[in-house]
Amino acid sequence: MRRNIARLKDRADRLAVTLRPHVKTAKSLDVASFLHTGTPCPVTVSTLAEAEAFADGGYSDITYAVGIEPHKLPRVIALLRRGVTLRVLLDSTEQATFVAEAARRAGIPVPAQLEIDCDGHRGGLRPDAPGLVAIGRILHDAGCLDGVLTHAGESYFAHGAEEQRLAAKNERDTAVAAAERLRAAGLPVNVVSVGSTPTAHAAEDLTGVTELRAGNYVFFDLVMAGLGVCRVDDIALSVVVTVIGHRPEHGWIMTDGGWMAMSRDRGTAAQAQDQGYGLVADLAGNLVPGLVMTAASQEHGTLAARDGAVLPDLPVGARLRILPNHACATAAQHRGYHVIDGTRPNDPAPGIETFWERVTGW
Repeated sequence: MRRNIARLKDRADRLAVTLRPHVKTAKSLDVASFLHTGTPCPVTVSTLAEAEAFADGGYSDITYAVGIEPHKLPRVIALLRRGVTLRVLLDSTEQATFVAEAARRAGIPVPAQLEIDCDGHRGGLRPDAPGLVAIGRILHDAGCLDGVLTHAGESYFAHGAEEQRLAAKNERDTAVAAAERLRAAGLPVNVVSVGSTPTAHAAEDLTGVTELRAGNYVFFDLVMAGLGVCRVDDIALSVVVTVIGHRPEHGWIMTDGGWMAMSRDRGTAAQAQDQGYGLVADLAGNLVPGLVMTAASQEHGTLAARDGAVLPDLPVGARLRILPNHACATAAQHRGYHVIDGTRPNDPAPGIETFWERVTGW
């Protein structure tokens, strides 16, 4: 984890942009503390519960990177009144209007960023969208226009360094074009925000960009390894499961870790190598050759051999690690982490909480 964090921090420093990690991956103040030294860094969140928990933990520069809707604005304004700079995201006249009206009623600006669509992945406005400037003006007139933000979601299907480099270039070019169009209309654009884990590691030139966002990179996962963004050895998150039975007639080893432990994410199914629900390693992190978690029900996991591998003889009670397809989805299934420090292998494993435990007492 420390190596993964240092890798992207060094890249952001070389590209001369602020790094704004997405803390939805770890959902943990303790993990986030590894991202900075001393003063909490700018962060991105995907829920207001995350924003509130990180604000309670001393983080005061937060981007809520999911489209805003009216019912959430009272919680946004409450955080702003606490002195937290909480940016919201929008891509429509309707959203801009109710954000501007709420800001005027509250007597406090609500910093808002225009979501820009760089690849047709999800929400956002194209840089040449007819309504872009009008939406920006609604926000500016209420003192709310903060900048533009884009996310290259299709980069999660960009295989290899060249495809990822082109996705990063397109992400930058699209965001900068939108910012320049707003500025040409006399509107200030202070923040130009880009980022996804694949493009953050592939970007070569971020001229015109002010900040870089990514989250998965802290742990990485099998999807990122399948894309070539990282190696399997870089994956810092695993779920420990225990063998509970055998079905030799089917070639199965049964464990107590199903999709409640791993999530239902099957992100590698669309890749050249389908990794099932995860690769299997021993407790030291060494992959068990050819062994894959091929199926999952709620609390049961099925392990099977592939590519001609021999099914290992693992007794009931044997403990294994499953490396996940999607670290963000897997981490969200659990209330905390047990930490193994490779530099201190004989120390007991400390616990690190997710913020859910602190907020809910789970």
